[in-house]
Amino acid sequence: MKRSIPVKIFALFMLAFALGACGSSQGEDEQQVLIDKANASAKRFGADPDMSWFQENLNEAEGVLIIPTSIKGGFIIGGSGGSGVMLARNPVYGWSYPAFYTMGSVTLGLQIGGEVQEIVLVIMTKAGRDAMLTNEFKLGADISVAAGPVGAGAKAQTADVLAYSRTKGGLYGGLNLEGAVIATREDWNRAYYGEDVRAVDILITGNISNPAADPLRDTVAKIDPPSE
Repeated sequence: MKRSIPVKIFALFMLAFALGACGSSQGEDEQQVLIDKANASAKRFGADPDMSWFQENLNEAEGVLIIPTSIKGGFIIGGSGGSGVMLARNPVYGWSYPAFYTMGSVTLGLQIGGEVQEIVLVIMTKAGRDAMLTNEFKLGADISVAAGPVGAGAKAQTADVLAYSRTKGGLYGGLNLEGAVIATREDWNRAYYGEDVRAVDILITGNISNPAADPLRDTVAKIDPPSE
């Protein structure tokens, strides 16, 4: 119990570090650069044969959160964090425009060094989607999360969210994100869409748009198009 406070402080530090690292490399149009990186990640996940379950079931999901750069590292106490974008699926209108999010987590254990990995969260239930519309929530506490199935014939666990990762070396796998905190980036949503908007306005209402994000929407739609 005594170490809970330093762990929380470390989590905030890791999240701030990750956001600072992302922002420092993105220049003037950091929101668009993040969307372009998410588009590249979606293309990789949509093409890899080990991701067959993801590819075959994405059109049944409520949404997808793509974090193209997640920074992980530490010694004894490890942490990870990064920024990403979420798209929600409407069975009538297709995939929404992206809303901006951050994710931060803390793990305890012997960890040395750091690793950059791409993370994709597939939101499988309306409860998971609704949690994404709040300002902040915790995976494994507010909604359930499980590692996504990888490989031919793999079966998914029952969970609100299924988590996937791709390491810097190009390996794909399921990912344990119990305890990770996800929060909306309201300032980035306002900056990208040019008005005071909430995640629900972008993801559900569908009256917010920015054509510069259409390539990402097209990529996600093509991963698993609905059957006619």
